[in-house]
Amino acid sequence: MARNGKPKAAPKNNGKRNGQAAHWVGKKLKRKEDPRLIQGISHYTDDIKLPRMLYCAFARSPHAHAEIRDIHTDKARAVSGVVGVFTSQDTSGIGMVPCAIQMPDLKVPKHPVLATGRVRFVGEPVAVVVAEDIYAARDGAELVEVDYDPLPVVTDMEKALSEDTPFVHDEFRTNRAFTHALKNGDIASAFKKADHVIKQRMLNQRLAPVAMEGRAVVGEYLPGENRLTIWSATQIPHLLRTQLSVMLGLPETAVRVIAPEVGGGFGSKLNVYREEAIVPWLAMKLNRPVKWAETRRENLACTIHGRDTINDVELALKKDGTILGLRVRILADLGAYHQLLTPLIPQLTALMLAGSYKIPAIDIEIQGVFTNKMSTDAYRGAGRPEATYIVERIMDVAAHELGMDSAQFRFKNFPLSKQFPYTTITGLTYDSAKYQESLKKALQLSAYDSLRRRQKSGWKQGKYYGVGVSTYVEICAIGPSAATPAGGWESGTVRIEPTGKVTVLTGASPHGQGEETTFAQLIADQLGIDPDDVNVVHGDTMAVPYGIGTFGSRGTAVGGTAAYMATQKLKAKMATLAAHLLDAKPADITIGRGRLTTKGNKKSISFGELVMAAYTARNIPPGFEPGMEATHFFEPSNFTFPFGAHIASVEVDGETGEVKIDKYVAVDDCGNVLNPLLVDGQIHGGIAQGLGQAMWEELIYNEDGQLVTGSLMDYALPKAHLLPDFTLERTVTPSPVNPMGVKGVGEAGTIASTPCMVNAVCDALSPLGVRHIDMPLKPERVWRAITHAQASRDEHEQAMAGAVAKSSNSKSGRKTAGRRA
Repeated sequence: MARNGKPKAAPKNNGKRNGQAAHWVGKKLKRKEDPRLIQGISHYTDDIKLPRMLYCAFARSPHAHAEIRDIHTDKARAVSGVVGVFTSQDTSGIGMVPCAIQMPDLKVPKHPVLATGRVRFVGEPVAVVVAEDIYAARDGAELVEVDYDPLPVVTDMEKALSEDTPFVHDEFRTNRAFTHALKNGDIASAFKKADHVIKQRMLNQRLAPVAMEGRAVVGEYLPGENRLTIWSATQIPHLLRTQLSVMLGLPETAVRVIAPEVGGGFGSKLNVYREEAIVPWLAMKLNRPVKWAETRRENLACTIHGRDTINDVELALKKDGTILGLRVRILADLGAYHQLLTPLIPQLTALMLAGSYKIPAIDIEIQGVFTNKMSTDAYRGAGRPEATYIVERIMDVAAHELGMDSAQFRFKNFPLSKQFPYTTITGLTYDSAKYQESLKKALQLSAYDSLRRRQKSGWKQGKYYGVGVSTYVEICAIGPSAATPAGGWESGTVRIEPTGKVTVLTGASPHGQGEETTFAQLIADQLGIDPDDVNVVHGDTMAVPYGIGTFGSRGTAVGGTAAYMATQKLKAKMATLAAHLLDAKPADITIGRGRLTTKGNKKSISFGELVMAAYTARNIPPGFEPGMEATHFFEPSNFTFPFGAHIASVEVDGETGEVKIDKYVAVDDCGNVLNPLLVDGQIHGGIAQGLGQAMWEELIYNEDGQLVTGSLMDYALPKAHLLPDFTLERTVTPSPVNPMGVKGVGEAGTIASTPCMVNAVCDALSPLGVRHIDMPLKPERVWRAITHAQASRDEHEQAMAGAVAKSSNSKSGRKTAGRRA
């Protein structure tokens, strides 16, 4: 939309596909997935029930760090219904839990499926109990007795790097897992020439992904066929199959992984977990199907965590607000072990620390630190929210220090749209952007000038109104294989069945994103049919060609492109056959709504007739392959870079520290939009999740390594009544990386909203001298910041008054002395 609200002229690759008018792309279609989900007739992993199924439960460590002296399982074995109890002595033949990241100095500890000799975080599994039902299994797990010899615990990153600290892994003689540096430009000169250097320490607290569906695994082994079938709530079924075949010592052809309905993931199911190997191993050993589904306490303690960094930031500036350089020092808490991508996440932070700004010099150092906690790994945004928080907070602090308006400070440092593709100081090449346009639209929609006027008048009345601005860019369509640990391409197969219905097989593995709908819209437009005639199949490694999976906002931009390109191959084949049947040239064939016609509409053939002709193959051109199916593996040339601007208006109660969100405006640009309804849904959920971090969520370990926020009674999630209505708009800047011009939108709201809210609250309290408050902005923490600022102000005023009085007395004394003289 243009600034005046009227539609802008469509970009050259928006709204049309190869000259054919789009009919379904861009429409707000309801999700095809929803009826079965709403009615509860679909199947999640825990819904899988097989004959003779067994159930398992884990005995987990209550200690954060301890030697295992002995494990007693007799009482557990005696429980009625218990079939077996297994410890690390039994599972030693299972391979280690994999880490896919390679770095020059990376320390990779052994990561067994059951604790061997020592436990290193609360919740680490020590034994597994298998029984006829889940209740007997849990009863048995509670009766497993372990003789522990507690060891010193380290949960603080800075202490973990100090001298005389306990080591999480003795063999390394350090808790430093890696050091990663990224330096470019003349950073020394930038800080030497700076008129101002803005410094701020900021924390990015540890979070739990808390997907609605916890992790779950079912394993079934058929020895006669040597076929192991694994149902798992995973985001990466093919990669999981590969890793599990290695861990279990089976040919990959003997392993089938099925991801049925998956109730959210947010990155937490982009992994290979201990339980995913143990459960199928048990099925093979016991020759019976075995199921495990985690409890919510297990989910909070033993599914990967996100974020958890300490960031020391310095920004070098000219007095007019021009950025000269950025220096960042990051400590990243990795937990006790590496999961699949643990060491990669902080590196993504480094890559995105240029944000949406022209920064001529940068100096980044990251230290990954082992602690006695659960591992961190990819959580919605995976390193990019951390980067955006650092950049957007320091930009706001800088604007306040210089007395500049937050929005104008950003305008001053944006690259121009004509400078794209734009290579950043961290080495990325942003594909396309119009940062000025999105921020201008957000300012307009939020009535920014009016909010600022209200803020100034409110301060005079003792009311604390704040306005937060956040402009972000993120790296999406995680794709080019050279930049990924396991390949960045994606597969897509499109098959027109003899009856004219279409099957799409995608290596992407959606779990709430809605690709069954958007892919159907995309393919329906290409083939001139109805989306209801398109069935999208995913998540079954036996049915779908090898694929990489769904994460990093890559589902549509990479997986959708693979399906789109397969359709182009299919259309060429259709045109060849139609030309043969209609006595025309393939170039003269147009695929329209349900028919293929020759140039000038002189002859035509129905879609169904053409497809049937391809399968009967009685009248086909020489060399023409019967059937109607095509596959494409799409390897992107670059990432895509969505961007946008968010603005929040808040009121802070100076007496209680309570924060009320008055207004939230988001203008996002994810390139061309296939389904606006689904895009808005992704933005809504993302904002809520980002505000959750800003305001309420925090995983807390005490000094003994105990997780004190280990249930949803203690871990505070955002609730609907705490959030305002969101005003959403978008700009459209197509990406040149793929033929659809799409960028990705699954993580945008989360990335932008967190700094936006913190900026708003700190802005509200700036008259008191509050510069920064660490997340989450719970009322007590905000109140403490207010009272501390007020106390500091009162002390300053008293000191000033004392100085004035002292000066006055001194002058009076000199006058008296003069008169006496």
